[in-house]
Amino acid sequence: ILMANNAKKECKRLITGKILLNSIISGANNIKNNKELVDSLNIFPVPDGDTGTNMSMTIGAGAKELFKLPENVSVSEVAKISASSLLRGARGNSGVILSLLFKGFAKGLNGLESATGKNLVNALSLGVEFAYKAVMNPMEGTILTVARIAYEKGNDASFFNDDPIFIWEEICKGAHEALENTPELLPVLKKAGVVDAGGKGLNLIFDGMLETFKEGTIISEEKNSSKTESKPQSIFEQTIAKFDDDIRFTYCTEFIVGRNKEVQIEPCELKAYLETIGDCVVVVDDEEIIKVHVHTENPGLALQEGLNHGQLLTVKVENMKEQNRLAKENSKSEKNKLEPVEPTEDVGFVSVAAGDGLVELFKELGCMHVVCGGQTMNPSTEDILEAVLATPCKTVFVLPNNKNIILAAEQAVKLCKDRELKVVPSKTIPQGISAMLAFDPDLDLNGNFSNMLDSLKNVKTGQITFASRDAEFGGFKIKEGEILALSDGKLSFKSKDPVKACVKLISSLVKKDSSFITIIYGEDISDEEANAVYEQIEAKYGRKMDITLINGQQSIYHFIISIE
Repeated sequence: ILMANNAKKECKRLITGKILLNSIISGANNIKNNKELVDSLNIFPVPDGDTGTNMSMTIGAGAKELFKLPENVSVSEVAKISASSLLRGARGNSGVILSLLFKGFAKGLNGLESATGKNLVNALSLGVEFAYKAVMNPMEGTILTVARIAYEKGNDASFFNDDPIFIWEEICKGAHEALENTPELLPVLKKAGVVDAGGKGLNLIFDGMLETFKEGTIISEEKNSSKTESKPQSIFEQTIAKFDDDIRFTYCTEFIVGRNKEVQIEPCELKAYLETIGDCVVVVDDEEIIKVHVHTENPGLALQEGLNHGQLLTVKVENMKEQNRLAKENSKSEKNKLEPVEPTEDVGFVSVAAGDGLVELFKELGCMHVVCGGQTMNPSTEDILEAVLATPCKTVFVLPNNKNIILAAEQAVKLCKDRELKVVPSKTIPQGISAMLAFDPDLDLNGNFSNMLDSLKNVKTGQITFASRDAEFGGFKIKEGEILALSDGKLSFKSKDPVKACVKLISSLVKKDSSFITIIYGEDISDEEANAVYEQIEAKYGRKMDITLINGQQSIYHFIISIE
């Protein structure tokens, strides 16, 4: 009764296609503006897929397509286009679940020109149903719980009033209440003192949509750089813009000095000094400040000289060579975009991996294409599908090699129309390697698929990585930067030395029936360190086991260990 009394009576109010379109863009902007906050809620101290980033990129893919639609579009068409785009752009488990919620929206709003509150609730119910079905073992206290309780709250409200704004407000209230309760459902969240990251991301999206439904406005995307793009540049900005493509020196260094009026040194002397340690020097001053730009190998020397003129007010140092390397990699990725081909052969393989050595390894094992990705950089469903369609085979086996990529790979199955796609749910690189080795060309497809699945159970995975944040996890108090040893994804122990940690972890994983040890070392481990591990393990187990050392060149993980 209280809900009915408080509800707005404008039951004829409807959500048009344009309003729904704007609301999705608003939700996308809201999570993009707050993705770092959501990322920070990830409780596992190992660098991971970043929930906020994954969800932002997923809904961002949908928002990008919506800008192309006309003004008079229907809610049915908006929901259909956004659902399709989100599914293709889905990254990580949270991104896939988000895409499935919008898939339900599309089905629930199918054929409608505009939507009532009850239409929205029914559509959300289908999305919740799709999301729960997609997860093999749904866990409460996650984004699934938040979505379900949000729907239940909205459904209860729909019995009192069909006004879409009233109902969406209740959906948002339910989502907020569910989010606050997630630590009670997942003790690991409670111990860490945080709420579920995926649930927080969903709250941000729903809140952004409510802003449009209720106020008719779209939450703007916050762009640190774009806000000033339309403003006239100062002489200082115009001058340094001419220099920033020059990378003879590594560090682009900019700072502002608050002038000390008691110091009699002239800014021209500062400029003269900077020209001895770098180039592209710009020094602009007035009575209060001195603004400086210089390319140098020694930013510290430049800053120290600046301190002779007063206090440093702002400092910015950027590694131009690294920026240029990343830009070239991105450009190369664009140029090497895969094109679809006709399926003429019988069987092919696609895997996911990061690191030149691992990419080459999977290709040697028979993968025609290796999708770049893994921990911290989950590829989208579209990325995986693109590689599958570029594989000229009637049946393509896909190895995700990361537990946060499996769902995205499984969604690609539904989008692949002209060939069969089989996902081998490998959670680690060693599992992926084992699955590839288990393939027997003399067996039929079902026999091989069964063998590849069985192979996942026969390999133990060890990983040596580092803590990305201070945390209390798995009974350990962890400091940022500490070396962490993981056994099949679970934290085993801490260390200060990756080499000693690797040897210790291998010793703990080896059993009486173990026959093969594979040690894959990453980009931060030198050949000398890797050989030191190999020599110790060879001395201990070499007589009874095959030991292989591989330079995987992967990031994040100093060592990846496979024991079979």
